[in-house]
Amino acid sequence: MATHISKPTDTTPADGARRWFMRLAFRGEPFHGWQRQPADISVQQVIEEALATVLRLPSPVPVTGAGRTDAGVNASMMPAHFDAVLPMPPEALTRALNSIVGRDIAVQEIVPVHADAHARFDATSRTYHYYAVGEKDPFVYPLTWRAPATLDYDAMNRAAEMLLATSDFTSFAKLHSDAKTNICRVTRAEWIPTPGGRGMTFVITADRFLRNMVRAVVGTLVEVGRGKLSQQGFADVIADRNRCSAGTSMPPQALFLARVTYPYLDW
Repeated sequence: MATHISKPTDTTPADGARRWFMRLAFRGEPFHGWQRQPADISVQQVIEEALATVLRLPSPVPVTGAGRTDAGVNASMMPAHFDAVLPMPPEALTRALNSIVGRDIAVQEIVPVHADAHARFDATSRTYHYYAVGEKDPFVYPLTWRAPATLDYDAMNRAAEMLLATSDFTSFAKLHSDAKTNICRVTRAEWIPTPGGRGMTFVITADRFLRNMVRAVVGTLVEVGRGKLSQQGFADVIADRNRCSAGTSMPPQALFLARVTYPYLDW
């Protein structure tokens, strides 16, 4: 259950609606990312339409997520906010939404927040996990990447340390995106053993991420792990500020948005 750390003075809109945060989890494969698309189904669309159905409103309820996951990318935690008058307790709304959003989305919690709270702009950090397994397993392959057994994770971690001293991530940014800046502050980047002994997990935390950034970073680190790119070569990729210098983008199914932090909410 969420714990409110601090809460600015609350204000309620004139129509009686108030702001709510919801904590979601979803499997990305069935969706074309988080954000609404003109011709493809998205997580945002499903949630907005489900809210309208449960709250008996004539049009979808606008929902703002903490970020925009790409097509096929998963989230074990995706905060989002919306404004509404709830005719039922938030726990009842959570149950009602879960009954209609389908098996690939879970609404885990809905909590009230102050009127100016913003799921995207108030986030102080975001953490992604990328899961790699070294052996064939029919029960985990849909949400992992099958990694070569010969990958040198020590070399990959030495290269990953360079990301902590990097500010400009242009080399790992999607070309022709609408980002106004490619500056990010990474505070953690390392491969660690996955609990249970099933492979390795790349954990990366930053104040913000660019589109496709994590998958490009992992793809370039894998080149290091395969011995195709040296430590100096990885440093040169960063310095080039050119997406064409970095490795290929990794498959999306193994990537999870794992945690988002806020100064006034502990989830």
